[in-house]
Amino acid sequence: MDGTVRSLNAPMATTLGRPAEQCVGHDFCGLLPETQRASAENLLTHGATTKTVAMRVLEFSAPGRASVVSLIEARPVTDPAGRGRLVWVHSVDARNDPGGLLIPFRLAAAAADLGLWMYSPQENQLEWLGGAPALALLFPQATASLSRVVRRVHPDDREALRRLVRSTATQSPWINLQFRSGSDGWHHLACQIRRIQLGYGGPEQIFGVIRDDTKLEAGRQRALATLSAERQRADEIAGFSAALITAATEQELQQVVLARVAATFGGTGAVLTLLDQETGLLHASSDARVDPQQMNAMDGMTLDEPQPLTCAIRTGTPYFIPNHEELIRDWPQTATIPWLGSFIGISIAPLSPVGDQPLGAWVVTYDREHHSPPDERALMSTLADLAGQALRRIRLQQARVELAAALQQSMLPTLPEDLPGLEVAARYQPSRDGLDIGGDWYDAFVTPDGAVALEIGDSQGHDVDAAAFMGQVRTSMRAIASHEPDPATVLTRTNELLLAMNAARFASCTMLYIGPREGQVTGASAGHVPLLCVRDDGSSDVRELPGGPVLGVLPGTDYREETFTLDEGTALVMVTDGVVEGPGLTLDAGLERAGTLAAHALHEGLDADAIADRILESAVAVDHLDDVAVLVIRRV
Repeated sequence: MDGTVRSLNAPMATTLGRPAEQCVGHDFCGLLPETQRASAENLLTHGATTKTVAMRVLEFSAPGRASVVSLIEARPVTDPAGRGRLVWVHSVDARNDPGGLLIPFRLAAAAADLGLWMYSPQENQLEWLGGAPALALLFPQATASLSRVVRRVHPDDREALRRLVRSTATQSPWINLQFRSGSDGWHHLACQIRRIQLGYGGPEQIFGVIRDDTKLEAGRQRALATLSAERQRADEIAGFSAALITAATEQELQQVVLARVAATFGGTGAVLTLLDQETGLLHASSDARVDPQQMNAMDGMTLDEPQPLTCAIRTGTPYFIPNHEELIRDWPQTATIPWLGSFIGISIAPLSPVGDQPLGAWVVTYDREHHSPPDERALMSTLADLAGQALRRIRLQQARVELAAALQQSMLPTLPEDLPGLEVAARYQPSRDGLDIGGDWYDAFVTPDGAVALEIGDSQGHDVDAAAFMGQVRTSMRAIASHEPDPATVLTRTNELLLAMNAARFASCTMLYIGPREGQVTGASAGHVPLLCVRDDGSSDVRELPGGPVLGVLPGTDYREETFTLDEGTALVMVTDGVVEGPGLTLDAGLERAGTLAAHALHEGLDADAIADRILESAVAVDHLDDVAVLVIRRV
């Protein structure tokens, strides 16, 4: 009476899926699948406590084989051995009513909102067994051939359905397929099959369970669409922010704002107004979706005019005006302003926050009523503030570039004219990095004893400090040269001076003294690029000058020099490393390239200016990133 198995026959042991000795002495319910234990306990309770016969359909399953579904009868009996009352449990022959074995499955399917069908491979037929009424509508006929059902399945899913019903597994995973209904189009169904034996010794059948995931799939698709839209918006905002951060000029900033702001906030047009700090007037530009007359009405305004745009710029407060009625209510004086009355919704975001110096604002226009939610307002204000920061940075950078350019221009010398027997030409091109200015320099002057002194050099860095250091070095060398008779001594004294000044930078340099009448050249180098010697026959060679390390690094350095003759019709080309080095261009290859260009130009009869131009153009063409300086000396 406690549910312990006292004895069982071989068919019951087979149905339980284990030897008889592993069943005797064990709890009968514990030998069943967990899903069947409650039903089995209920069956035993009735069988033990009532004099009537109790029956239940139970499912017996064992690994690797189809479940056996049987109608089980339980009733009380007296133990022949006199050990008290027992419960006799046995399988009822249900071959005359196999459908009765399916009733629990039908009830369970209906309760779970599932559909139930049975497939007979011999007859190639699917029989609808019931379940959820909504799913029954998809199968108006009680039986249908497999081929007919397959025709209503989406072509992409037909093979998956065929594999499902042909599977030899006792239970399959869920598969998804699209099924066409005659009344309401495609349904997204999930299907699973199980192989079940109907009664002990009965036939094995394939049963399928169907779940309608159409609403779930539609919700999933909506969620995916929402997620995709959110990701796209996040990407657009990230791209907008990155473009603002990397804008290098006011024109680039204007392009970024006008190309992106209306699309980012769902507007139909955009205007950017920037305040001219000198005149106090607004300069407007638009994305071409705003009427030119309306944009022109904003251009040239002063901040004194009483309207939302100017007030936003003055106070640093954004305005989000959803419709024309609210505009007139809050700003009655705008009723006579043509451009304000032409839009339905307007969002105005100043480029500078409250309390900062006014910079301007952007205006996003809408051709419909537009109520900006709080997150949109916060985002627009954040991006506008980022645009304001970028504008300040650009203007500060431009001011520094102009200052540095003026500083460097004042430091680059004017070459002496009418040097007897010599043509001298120089060219300079600033770097593309940093402040667009650097430390390259050249110089040419006549020494007290009549020689022509020429120098070219490169100080460390690309900023205002580099330009200032360059000026110090060049001025020092010219001052020292007025008292020293040779280039090596000038370099030695300059090196000592820079070390005594504790200069934070260093510089490379080549210096020549040329006797213009006899063509005698004395030269020395402080870690600089070699000379190029080019001849009017089109030949060239590289001349390495003796010397020492760069200036301002090593104390006690004595620089050496070399003397040679510059023949008539021959030219010397002095360059900085930006001319002969660059992306994908080694020093040796760059020297050979520059020497060949200069030699060909000389062979063509070009003068020093034309030769210098050709070398500079060549350096620009190879996408140089560093400063470049060229000094050409031709003996005529």
